Amino acid sequence: MRPLDIQHIGNELAVKWDDGREDFIPLETLRRACPCAGCKGETDILGNLYKNPAKPYAANAFQLVRLKSIGGYAVAPLWADGHDTGLYAFEYLRRLSETK
Repeated sequence: MRPLDIQHIGNELAVKWDDGREDFIPLETLRRACPCAGCKGETDILGNLYKNPAKPYAANAFQLVRLKSIGGYAVAPLWADGHDTGLYAFEYLRRLSETK
């Protein structure tokens, strides 16, 4: 499954998939599900989770500035608050769209 088209429309990310399905993911959902190590944490070899302390989102944290394509497998959003370290694999985007 791969996206044929991804567009920022209003407060959503619109994704048209190669199986004909179309999804609209709210930007707030996308940002809160950021998969980067700073947001979701990372585990060591023993399974211990290391994560930044939770902090409130800035007012502009849910405003998408641009979406960068990463290879043929992911996209990386740049948010208005400067956050840009999350890589959203296409499979992860699909799962997010199914849980909204």
